[in-house]
Amino acid sequence: MYETYYGLSAKPFQLRPDPHFFFGSKGHKRAMAYLEYGLSQGEGFIVITGDIGAGKTTLVRNLFNRMPKDRIVAAHVVNTKLEAEDALRSVAAAFGIQTEGASKGELLARIERFLRITDQQGKRALLVVDEAQNLNEGTVEELRMLSNFQTDSQCLLQTFLLGQPEFRATLHSASMQQLRQRVTASYHLGPMDAEETRAYVEHRLQTVGWKGDPAFSDDAHAAIYAYSGGIPRKTNTLCDRILLMGYLEELHAFTGAEVELVVRDIAEEFELPADTAPAIPAVPMAAPAPAAAPEPPAGSVDERMTRIEHSVLSVLAALKHMVGGPRGAIAQGDSGK
Repeated sequence: MYETYYGLSAKPFQLRPDPHFFFGSKGHKRAMAYLEYGLSQGEGFIVITGDIGAGKTTLVRNLFNRMPKDRIVAAHVVNTKLEAEDALRSVAAAFGIQTEGASKGELLARIERFLRITDQQGKRALLVVDEAQNLNEGTVEELRMLSNFQTDSQCLLQTFLLGQPEFRATLHSASMQQLRQRVTASYHLGPMDAEETRAYVEHRLQTVGWKGDPAFSDDAHAAIYAYSGGIPRKTNTLCDRILLMGYLEELHAFTGAEVELVVRDIAEEFELPADTAPAIPAVPMAAPAPAAAPEPPAGSVDERMTRIEHSVLSVLAALKHMVGGPRGAIAQGDSGK
């Protein structure tokens, strides 16, 4: 749509992780260095954490593109809300191992056989587990046990664990001591700063042939950073919408005002409709009436009637509050127009 209007070869801000658009911020370069270091070691666990949308999956795909495929057999597991045995099936399937009808013992035997054949072919096996924060402790322990497959000289399987920051809580729990001893490197991927966010936006545009149309002013870049906080996915979402608005409004330059307008549009899309009726508050149940007292003397009939009248008025007031309150609020709103 807007790609043709601005003379771009593709959408620059797609949400799907694409190593073709990899941008080496300080944090991403360092995280990539940790992954490459771990890959060179050929053993143990490498742990990379980062907030949602920080670019962890893009890191992995960039690594896959750069690794020597004739020497490393890599598998990528993303669905991690699994129990231990199901996780083993996912690992086996990711390596192309048949899993149908296999018991847990058979699965482990097939995985070990695959790893030994891979080693005999002069290759190494690498397992990358994404969304590691979803792993329970039992599943993490099962993955650790896979690292016990070894020859006399080396491990047969290396594992990279990528997840959101809460995975660190799992990693540092008392039951994970054996896993921590096998972690050779760990890094937390933080957001980009304002300068990097600007360079990131321009990098993605230039990757698809941007020649300065549309233009982004300094305050436009400042507004983009203020909204995204330097998180790549949020930056992509906003910039994609900015370009779409530019196409619809036939704009060739964006200032902070246009960016703020798109930010407001996005915020409004997640608001409840204005005419959504407020929930009627629950009215507490009346306390049980005390046991009937002895019949009062005739002279107190007026007092009894007064108490009954007050009780009826209280009930009526509660009903009026329940039924009439919202209408009164609407009436006040109409009168203010």
